[in-house]
Amino acid sequence: MEQQHAVRVELFVSNTQIIKKSFKWQNPMMHRLSALLYAAENKIADGETIRQSHELIKQNTNLFSAFRGNSAVSIAAMLSLTTDQETKLADTFHVYDLMKQIKFRTSDFLAVAAYQIAVQAAPDQFQHVVERAKAFYDQMKANHRFLTAQDDYIFAAMLALSDLDVDSGVARMEQLYRELKPEFSSGNSVQALTQVLVLGDDSPESSHRVLRLQEAFRKRSIRLDKTYTLSSLGVLSLLPVDQETLVDQVQETYDWLRDQKGFGAWSITKQELLLFSSALVAVQHVENLRNDVLTTTLSTSITNIIIAQQAAMASAAAASAAVAASSSSSS
Repeated sequence: MEQQHAVRVELFVSNTQIIKKSFKWQNPMMHRLSALLYAAENKIADGETIRQSHELIKQNTNLFSAFRGNSAVSIAAMLSLTTDQETKLADTFHVYDLMKQIKFRTSDFLAVAAYQIAVQAAPDQFQHVVERAKAFYDQMKANHRFLTAQDDYIFAAMLALSDLDVDSGVARMEQLYRELKPEFSSGNSVQALTQVLVLGDDSPESSHRVLRLQEAFRKRSIRLDKTYTLSSLGVLSLLPVDQETLVDQVQETYDWLRDQKGFGAWSITKQELLLFSSALVAVQHVENLRNDVLTTTLSTSITNIIIAQQAAMASAAAASAAVAASSSSSS
């Protein structure tokens, strides 16, 4: 690996161990996500500061608040990386209430979406961005009633924070969906993929780039076209980087991480490890190409995409655990 990338990947691993010590009873997926958030900023994780942010959230919410759900630690990690945490948290609660007022439903996804808007939009734009998020969501729901659900809230916020026109943006997403759906099995994942691709240029080559990159990965027996990693394939396809270079770097990062403590097959699934491997590669290229116009959009969106993926995975894991517990108690 290139030295700068290798340093970040090592930082991600060490950050995971730091956060694990501070939040022993929390979901390991959230340890890794929080570690990535710090690594993306080239910072050593500060377990004590994250714990203080977590405590600040607890002090301002009730026991059943969505802010105490699966995403609590990752929100605390994001908050700990900001200045004036109390103001940022108050703004987040305000945006959250605005979103509930226009019929977004309470969930971990909504908590993260509210945070993203609160820290990326000016206070006098909160209402406007929230209304744009609802417009994006409603039009996606109109096009795909059974695919569009709470796991799209973070993407809706991400789109609302962009400069995309709602009508033309959703129309473009629908065009991409029609082009790509025959190639992939999960309609829900294809919708997430289109939400990423629409942030790139309006090129007729967008779908072809994704499919060519998919094939390049498959030749190495790497499947980024699965449920939770398909949007990562979209992120990588937006980077102005040679495909073989991307495939080499993701594979190299994956292989190195797999040999590290806490990243073996018993600790993390192949799909989640590919998610982080591709995220680390993408973050590095965004940093290297920061002056490129494209990276302005990517740099503000890539974290949201990874958080959306992780939130979906954590929710799916929690649902599976609940079903297993229910089955066990009834048998």
